[in-house]
Amino acid sequence: MNETIEQRCEARGLRMTEQRRVIAQVLEASNDHPDVEELYTRSTRRDPNISIATVYRTVKLFEESGIIDRLEFGDGRARYEDAERDHHDHLIDLNSGEVIEFCDPDIEALQEKIAEKLGYRLKGHKLELYGVPIKKS
Repeated sequence: MNETIEQRCEARGLRMTEQRRVIAQVLEASNDHPDVEELYTRSTRRDPNISIATVYRTVKLFEESGIIDRLEFGDGRARYEDAERDHHDHLIDLNSGEVIEFCDPDIEALQEKIAEKLGYRLKGHKLELYGVPIKKS
């Protein structure tokens, strides 16, 4: 990923207001998977004049433009991440809601093997695992 979210927005011809720039920068700086409420909280720390409606509209615009991906982990909240992040899968802790990113070469190879066995060339995938921590005794 070489271009920033802002640069990709501009390359797609999106009009970038100062508030959209702030939201793009907040998304860019996120190491987690914020929902709109969290994006709003983080954005208003930088610009207190940003409204929740602006965040909703901007997120929708970025998603429709392929800039960010919408993620739903079964908790009723849509979360977002940069669409051009390095490939990874997700493990969701059902107790805490924590989302852990991982990439496992064995899983990647197995998916390719399965697709090939079924007569397909894999072009992409999304893997979400849901679990609870194993209690150590």
